[in-house]
Order: sequence, then structure tokens, then C-alpha cells
Amino acid sequence: MQIITSPAKMQAEAERLRAAGKRIALVPTMGYLHEGHLSLLRAGRSDGDTLVLSIFVNPLQFGENEDFSVYPRDPERDLELARDCGADIVFMPSEAELYPEGFRTYVEVEGLTDTLCGRSRPGHFRGVTTVVCKLFNIVKPHLALFGKKDFQQLAVISCMAADLDMGIEIKGMPIVREMDGVAMSSRNVYLDLEERRQARSLVESIQLARAMYKEGEKQAGVLLDRVRTRIAMETSARIDYARICHKDTLRDMDLVTEDSVLLLAVIIGKVRLIDNHQLSMELKI
Repeated sequence: MQIITSPAKMQAEAERLRAAGKRIALVPTMGYLHEGHLSLLRAGRSDGDTLVLSIFVNPLQFGENEDFSVYPRDPERDLELARDCGADIVFMPSEAELYPEGFRTYVEVEGLTDTLCGRSRPGHFRGVTTVVCKLFNIVKPHLALFGKKDFQQLAVISCMAADLDMGIEIKGMPIVREMDGVAMSSRNVYLDLEERRQARSLVESIQLARAMYKEGEKQAGVLLDRVRTRIAMETSARIDYARICHKDTLRDMDLVTEDSVLLLAVIIGKVRLIDNHQLSMELKI
């Protein structure tokens, strides 16, 4: 397994691999790998000839009062896990290498980024699209894999790749959950035991909405009232948003259809958690 820190060296290696006819699969991450990331790596291993994992905690996607300085990091463990999953290359650039002095070019996707997490975290998606565009230009993948837990992120990156004719297959992978149903996230380590219990309210509210939908309830407002009521039972929970949107446009829907997705962002204590589920589909835990 190669470890590459230089963007120029990574780009040269990618060009060599492409010239040799190799299909490159990229899994972009901010490190502190968990089973959700590993599921992407395993899928990338089977879908590509060369599997590249990128690890970079991107300062551009953190706001002033967010957790960039204390975001969990464990590069040695990440490298062990990457090796176990069969990664061929781990690309680990520094901030100075990716954003050298004088850097002033950014990528923005309009329409999909001014709602949901974009409304709560101004500038977040500009940071996401900029770093992912750079990673695509450096690693030159044929395929890039992202988890569906960050549903809006997946929609934004898919739009960027299509609009800019990047020629990259963007593959969304299912949410990986803990045994109790909580969606896996690097930020889960910030939760104390009581907050961790209260975090179950997200998936439990999704289960309630899914059950009501199966029984015939199609009014989004009715389903969202039930979702909000369940989450509000937890003393440490504060709802950022609970919305039912179209899976492609992210616009609010009054009636639930096969294209509807329930999207949640909830702050438990000081930790912001997100989750989602397409209500027409079975919820597997």
C-alpha cells in the first residue's frame, strides 16, 4: 500500500494507472474511519482495479464555531484499516499542499446548497465541492463512492460531477448503522452515555414515520409532527431540521411518494447528528 502526500505525485501516479488501463476507485474521507467508511472501501475494492482512499480534514467545510480543531483523528489506525480493506493508495495531503498560499478558487453548486445543512452551515458545501473537485482532479478516478448518510452532500456532488462533465461515476452507498440503529458517524465519539442513548431518537422517529407511511399516511405534515414529537421527548435534543423532500431536487413535499426522503439534523448536547431514509423503502437495522 502506497502512502502519498504530494498532490503532484498522486496526480502523476493516477495518470500512470490510467495509461495502463486501470480503473481507479476513490473513497474520499476525513479519516477517523468507521464501519461506514470501510463498507465504501470494500465496495471500491470490488468495483475498481486500483483503490484510493483519501484522508483530509477539510477546513473549508467547517464554520467558525464548529469542531475543526478537535475533529477526531487517528491516522495510524486509519492506515491499518485501509490496508485491511485492500487499499492500494492512501492519499494524505497537508492543508498547505492542498490550499497553498494565494489559493482563491472555489466551486459552488446553486439550488441544492441553500437548504437543509446548507442553510444551517453557510459556506459548508462550497468547502465540500471545492475539496472534492480538487480530489477528483488529483486522483482522476473513474468511480467515487460516498455514503448516503450525507444525503445532501451526495446530491450536491452528483450534480457537480454531471454539470461539469467530469466523467466520473458517483456511487451512493447505504447507511451503515450501529446495532441499535444509530447511523455511524465519526462525531458519535463526542456523545456521553446518556446522549448516545438519546441519539436513538433519530432512527426511532424514522421508524415511526416509516410505519405510518406503510399504513397509508401520505401527508408529510402529519408524519413530520410525529417525528418532531418523538425527538422532542429527549431532554438534550434540539431539532435543526426535520423535512420530507424530493430525493433529487431536495424541495419540500406535501404528499409522500416513492421519491420522498425524510431528512433529519438534530443537535444532541453539543453534537450535530444527521440521518435520513427514503420512506418507500424498508429500513434495515
